[in-house]
Amino acid sequence: QVQLAESGGGLVQTGGSLRLSCSASGIVFSLSTMGWYRQGAGKERELVATITGVGSANYAEFARGRFIVSRDNAKKTVDLQMNSLKSEDTAVYYCHVRKLVDYWGQGTQVTVSS
Repeated sequence: QVQLAESGGGLVQTGGSLRLSCSASGIVFSLSTMGWYRQGAGKERELVATITGVGSANYAEFARGRFIVSRDNAKKTVDLQMNSLKSEDTAVYYCHVRKLVDYWGQGTQVTVSS
């Protein structure tokens, strides 16, 4: 059974930083491309970043230069370091993996206030 669990969300001021973490189970983690998505209120869910099993990362345009995705295959975790946060980064952030079907974590709320 695939399970993804996010942690690390919260309230932060504009310009601040947060680090999200996702713990995975039920998959061969080192062979899995992991993703971070987000969904703001009234908006579509959108890709933030992905990272392959060997650590190759891709970012959405809005994340490039501010966010860093990383993983620890031994711990089966994938992190998202978010810097220079803006109010428009406010959203629920989800961890994702696709294994024939899409699996999602429960999400963690990130709120950026001015």
